[in-house]
Amino acid sequence: MKQHRLTRTVAIAMAASFALAACGGDDDSSSDAGGAESGSEGGDALSGRLVGAGASSQESAMTAWIAGYLEVEPEVEVQYDAVGSGAGREQFLAGATDFAGSDAYLDEEERGMVGDACASGEAINFPMYISPVAVPYNLPGVDELNLAPEVLAGIMNGDITMWNDEAIAADNPDADLPEQEITVVHRSDESGTTENFMEYLTAAAPDAWPHEASDAWPIEGGEAAAQTTGVMQVINSTEGTIGYADASAVTGQSASIGVGEEFVPFSPEAAAKVVETSESADTGVEGDLALDLARDTTESGAYPIVLVSYHIACKEYDDADRANNVKAFLSYVASEEGQQAASDAAGSAPIGENTREQIMSSIDMIQGG
Repeated sequence: MKQHRLTRTVAIAMAASFALAACGGDDDSSSDAGGAESGSEGGDALSGRLVGAGASSQESAMTAWIAGYLEVEPEVEVQYDAVGSGAGREQFLAGATDFAGSDAYLDEEERGMVGDACASGEAINFPMYISPVAVPYNLPGVDELNLAPEVLAGIMNGDITMWNDEAIAADNPDADLPEQEITVVHRSDESGTTENFMEYLTAAAPDAWPHEASDAWPIEGGEAAAQTTGVMQVINSTEGTIGYADASAVTGQSASIGVGEEFVPFSPEAAAKVVETSESADTGVEGDLALDLARDTTESGAYPIVLVSYHIACKEYDDADRANNVKAFLSYVASEEGQQAASDAAGSAPIGENTREQIMSSIDMIQGG
């Protein structure tokens, strides 16, 4: 697992290095940012280095953001270490990075530690990356599969063990379901995808899913595989399997999930719809955009199993250059150009216009010096 993350980090760093060489950028050591438009608030060109670390879920998107931003601000080098959400938050709170990438917003305990990193003692969570978590399966001849939340939870909890179980058949009357055992494929490593998937099961089917959400799979049995690629390798090669994975890695069969009176397949648009209808979390920080996702939504056309990954930045930095670098990069990431770059590279769902307006307003609150 550590080796896999190291490989991703090197790949992101190399992408930034190659782009810098192509653009003629230098390797300065200050910080600054400015969205799809070049220059700081005063109109001066930006320069320096911006350092982030955190969620590996943002790997492909971050590579695209770094490359795209270098075309906007060729004198700014952006580095990102995909060490995972927890480690990324730890590095940010220790003041070792300018921003963090995280599949979870700062909790109450972490918010109390921000003073070591941020001049004002406050940080803002920006929801920048939205990706559906798909439910892939391998059943030859069953091209469509509908799963209500309680049925999906029953399968994952090991209570529904056969593919032709009457609970599955009830929502799939036209499917030729085999008399075959179900094999659940889950992550063997600690995973933000696992935590987000479990949060959905807890919210949507609490009676059928008795486990608290965490980044570690709580049930013995089934097939365990490391990373999204490992999960998909097992599912794609083994009939009778079902699991969960970032939708960008799923190219075969995947279930439609029960939402209200309909069954909704995953799509970037359906995932973004959940974010648009979710409520803000009460963190006590003005301008914070942490979300309590509406995973039990009944909104038509919404896909509720979704991962939202944040960029976490200080509300106030110790100098103006550093603050400007952060503001400019975050503005680019949130822009239509930046979101499209991530969508093209990672298959993520671009944030909605309402979310973008909120992000830009909160970015304006960042100060320095």
